[in-house]
Amino acid sequence: MKSLRYRRILLKISGEMLAGSQDYGIQPDVLESLTHEIDEVVKMDVEVALVIGGGNIFRGIAASASGMERASADYMGMLATMLNALALQNVLEKKDISTRVLSAIEMRQLAEGYIRRRAIRHLEKKRVVIFAAGTGNPYFTTDTAAALRAMEIGADVILKGTKVNGIYDADPVTNPQAKMFANLPFLSVLNKSLKVMDATAITLCMDNNLSLIVFNLTEPGNLRRVVQGEKIGTMVTQDPNPTLN
Repeated sequence: MKSLRYRRILLKISGEMLAGSQDYGIQPDVLESLTHEIDEVVKMDVEVALVIGGGNIFRGIAASASGMERASADYMGMLATMLNALALQNVLEKKDISTRVLSAIEMRQLAEGYIRRRAIRHLEKKRVVIFAAGTGNPYFTTDTAAALRAMEIGADVILKGTKVNGIYDADPVTNPQAKMFANLPFLSVLNKSLKVMDATAITLCMDNNLSLIVFNLTEPGNLRRVVQGEKIGTMVTQDPNPTLN
């Protein structure tokens, strides 16, 4: 078995990914494939924490743009992340993967309240930890929650699983000539307004020198390859020299 590059990871997954080919909701096949990817790295002794968005169920920003009060809309979005977390926990535990959901909003009947030391202890016991309800505060995205939780638990890296291979210099869906970056500095992501993670999340990573890898999570085995250090996706670091594949 190859050596591991990362021992403790924070995997960020969008809610839209759980919808799969549907416009909204949760597609069981996506949960199954995601569980397989996680199981593969857990068996390699990798400590896994996850943050899942809620956009497949409810998007606070979209509701706010339609006239709903922003704080209320964001709290509803946090509840959507809990639905996704519980769905993923259910499938993981059916595969005998010990899992804990920690919520930033107290929901004692559903999940444990988030306490940093408790989260770290679960990871040390090789339990998969799913962080739900974002930061517990409106006006902050789950991208920011991912950056915050990654730093709090001492993660080696943030892995952002997407449906594309990495970060491109143009939209690869509309522009077949788009080229993918192998490496990017945080400042380029901010200056070019690349839609990777929101600016608050990128700034947190940059200020705390926490690397981010954006990769295609729908490709079987990619999560394992990333934790083993293979050059998958786009690495975003303090390195000032962006390079294209």
